[in-house]
Amino acid sequence: MKEKIIHTHRLDYLLIFAYLILTIIGWISIFASSYDPDKFTKFTLFNLNTLYGKQLLWILMSFILAVVILILDVKFLVNMAIPFYWVTIILLVLTLVIGTIIAGNKGWINLGNGILLQPTEFVKYAVSLVLAYLLNLPAFNLENKKNIYLLIAIVVLPTFIVLLQNDAGNAVVFISFFFLFYRLGLPAFFFFLFFYAIVLFFLSLLIKQYVLISIITLLMILSTILLNKNRKAILKILISWVFSIVLIVSTNYVFFHVLKKHQQDRINVLIGREYDERGSAFNIQQSLVAIGSGGLTGKGFMQGTQTRYNFVPAQATDFIFSAIGEQLGFIGSTFVILLYVLIILRMFNLAEKQRSTFSTVFIYSTAFIIFVHVVINIGMTLSLVPVIGIPLPFVSYGGSSFLAFTLMYFTVIKLNMHKNEVL
Repeated sequence: MKEKIIHTHRLDYLLIFAYLILTIIGWISIFASSYDPDKFTKFTLFNLNTLYGKQLLWILMSFILAVVILILDVKFLVNMAIPFYWVTIILLVLTLVIGTIIAGNKGWINLGNGILLQPTEFVKYAVSLVLAYLLNLPAFNLENKKNIYLLIAIVVLPTFIVLLQNDAGNAVVFISFFFLFYRLGLPAFFFFLFFYAIVLFFLSLLIKQYVLISIITLLMILSTILLNKNRKAILKILISWVFSIVLIVSTNYVFFHVLKKHQQDRINVLIGREYDERGSAFNIQQSLVAIGSGGLTGKGFMQGTQTRYNFVPAQATDFIFSAIGEQLGFIGSTFVILLYVLIILRMFNLAEKQRSTFSTVFIYSTAFIIFVHVVINIGMTLSLVPVIGIPLPFVSYGGSSFLAFTLMYFTVIKLNMHKNEVL
């Protein structure tokens, strides 16, 4: 009992405060964008026929989950890593068989009474745990290439299954773990190739293939001449050149035969090849109008015409930030972004102070997952990245998302309570 009291004083109240503020802002935004006084004559907070009522229930359940995490034996989190990973993988496969399709994604399991479970949200937590578990083993080191391949396979397996569910948005989130690998010592060359591939993909859609191949080949020849006799560097350039040619040639096939029509439209809008305000660009256009109309201080609670009258699609989920921008303005939007920056930087700081590798790896994983979610979600609403449909942590409507993020978040707080222990 004394041990628990001592640990209670180690709670990171800054993270808890940020979590509560984001939760309140999120619920208020969901309420403001979904409440219809003409439809519901009698107001009740726990009206499960409304989005705000369901979200409030998920929030309360998440608070209970947070308390459970904080009172659990920390070693339980270590021991459950591998079993929980395989449980979530099985759930992902099960979703492919019996899953419910929503917005073209077969990513939900219907539990009855309108309750839907999205296993993808929990598999991120499971991958974080199992990576932390393996990297914490004394005999496990990244100098062994087999170990690196194992870590990559652990990430790629659920990513592949999520892609089969036609959920490109959540599949992209697994990029978070490659940030982790880079932080742990993955060669910068591989990290560079990843982002180079993304840039080259978009360039291949904008520039004719033979022109782009000629430019890439010329740059590679010049680089080879400048490097002279540096064989290792020249070998990397040759690998990059082959990689570039293969990617350029395959881009059109992937774009027209792998991506769905709505995904093609969203990418076309992003790169400026298509802009139909009543078609593929409608979501983004309405989102930008909503955010812009908020001005400096916002229109005020329940005063957002764009979001309140359903001009913005998915305004309580993927485009919740547009509701924040319209009602709270530039100041409110900046405050929300700064809260996320505070959370991420705080987690980076805590990760470096952990005695256990398990804690360090898990905290970094969580920070990178939140980072990727925030950048992509807010980027979507501002037309900076393609609309791929992922939630804004603790703010967007969604039970599975809120529960999973709470699980990750309070596991970070729990691990930090034991930062001086070797797990």
